[in-house]
Amino acid sequence: MEGIKIFALVVIAVIVLAVFASCIVVVKQAQAMVVERIGAYKTTWSVGLHWKWPIIDRIARRVTLKEQVVDFAPQPVITKDNVTMRIDTVVFFQITDPKLYAYGVENPIMAIENLTATTLRNIIGDLELDETLTSREIINTKMRVSLDVATDPWGIKVNRVELKNIIPPAAIQDAMEKQMKAERERREAILIAEGQKTSTILVAEGKKESAILDAEAEKQSAILRAEAKKEATIREAEGQAEAILAVQKAHADGIRFIKEAAPSDAVIQLKSLEAFAAAADGKATKIIIPSDIQGIAGLVKSVKEVASEE
Repeated sequence: MEGIKIFALVVIAVIVLAVFASCIVVVKQAQAMVVERIGAYKTTWSVGLHWKWPIIDRIARRVTLKEQVVDFAPQPVITKDNVTMRIDTVVFFQITDPKLYAYGVENPIMAIENLTATTLRNIIGDLELDETLTSREIINTKMRVSLDVATDPWGIKVNRVELKNIIPPAAIQDAMEKQMKAERERREAILIAEGQKTSTILVAEGKKESAILDAEAEKQSAILRAEAKKEATIREAEGQAEAILAVQKAHADGIRFIKEAAPSDAVIQLKSLEAFAAAADGKATKIIIPSDIQGIAGLVKSVKEVASEE
C-alpha cells in the first residue's frame, strides 16, 4: 500500500509540475500574443514572461510584428485605352495592432490580395498604356495610400507597394521591342558619328598644332640666323675699329717718341734723304723732288768732297 501511495504522489506531482509549466508563457522579441479568457478577449501580451491560467485562459493568436512581404500573382487589368495587360505586385506590410489583426478580418492575407487587385484595376483604368508604362512611382504611391487606409481597421500598416512586372499583350511587346531596337540603333549611329567628328577634330587640331610648331621653329631659326649674322658683323666692325685704333696709336706713339727725342735739323734732313732713297728704289716712273732734298743732296756732296781731301 505504501508503494502505491508513493507512486500516486509522484504522478500527482508530475501532473502538477506539467500544469504549472504550461501556465508559464514566454513571448519572444518582435512577437505578440492575443489572450482570451473563457472565449472573450482578455489582453495582448508583449515581450516577456507571462502567467496563463489553465482551462480558462487561451492564446487565441500568435502575431509577428516584423515587416512582412507578400508577392501576389499577376492580375489582369484594362487601361483607359482598352489595352489588357497583366501586373503583379509586391506588398510590404506590418501588423501594428494584434487585437484588430486577430478579430478584424478572417483571412488578412487574402483580404490584402483582393484589395490590391481592386485598387490596381481602379488606378490603371484611369491611365493609358504609355502612362502605365512610365508612371510606376505614381501608381506605387497611390496604391500604398489606398491600401494603408483600407487595412488600418485590420491593425495593418502598408509600408510600400511595388509593381513587380507589367506584362502588355504580345503584339505590343513586339512593337516595343522594335521601337527599343530602333532607338538603340539610332543612339549607336549618333555615337559613331560623334566619334568620327571627334576624330576629325583631333586630326585637324593636330595638323594645326604641327603647323604652328613648324612656323615657330622657322621663326626661331630665322631669328637665330639674323642674330648670328648681326653678331658676326658687330665682331668684324669691332676688329676693324681695333685695327684702326692700333695703327693710329702706333703713329701717335711714333710722333710722341720723335718729339721726345728732339732731333736736330741735320738728323731730320738725313732721315728725309733716306726716305727719298727708299722711294726712289720703288717702281714709280715719276719722282717729284722737293727743293729741300736738293739742298740736302748738295750738302752730302760737299761733305764727301771734304772727307776725300782730308
